[in-house]
Amino acid sequence: MTTEAPAADRRRRKALRTREALASAAFELVLDHGLAAVTVERIAERADVARRTFSRHFGSKESAALDVIRADGARINALLRARPADEPPFAAYRAAVLSWLADTTEPPWPHRPRMPELLRLTLREPALHAAFHHIRVEAQRESARIVAARLGLDPHHDPRPAVLAGAAAGALSAAQELWIAGSEEVGADAGSDLTALVERAFSVLALRPGALPRQRAEDGADRGTGRTGRTSSTDTEGAAGT
Repeated sequence: MTTEAPAADRRRRKALRTREALASAAFELVLDHGLAAVTVERIAERADVARRTFSRHFGSKESAALDVIRADGARINALLRARPADEPPFAAYRAAVLSWLADTTEPPWPHRPRMPELLRLTLREPALHAAFHHIRVEAQRESARIVAARLGLDPHHDPRPAVLAGAAAGALSAAQELWIAGSEEVGADAGSDLTALVERAFSVLALRPGALPRQRAEDGADRGTGRTGRTSSTDTEGAAGT
């Protein structure tokens, strides 16, 4: 038993290194040459492994190129699972995301070079977009299972865990999409602005129903009346019931 455990650990570490090498090769090749020009064989060659080794780790070149997104989704869910049991779901998810973004030992994908470039490519490549969507759906389903366990609910018969996880994941996605668009404009690769966007997105989940700011809409409607279109303080009061 004492010799088998270290051997199994070595095999797992070797498999993880191989997977990371394949993911890195796919990431670089897709960005350097375009998705259509990259083959699984080429990825395996870059990673210095056999073609069949690729198939043991990934089902497609798209999933390999986006594996860092999948891995970070799993990290967020692990952090969510570790949050205090009495913490409300939205607060727990927000804290998990912020902890992920602040991790300096293993930088999250927003802090990695060329990630905005890859994510913008998902908007132009249908196959890459489909793989990205699948990764997000799987991560959200796991979030719903974690929320259900925290609340003592059955996710197969009660929709509330899926609703809560979907709303939290939607806030994160909205922040990410704005950050990706902004990074294209300013050429930034740092994730600091994403942290601020995440904070702002999750603040919406704390608002009382009907309390969303309407300043922009009122500005458009008030041009002919001379009103300032300011949002009243009651419109933006948050409810702490999450």
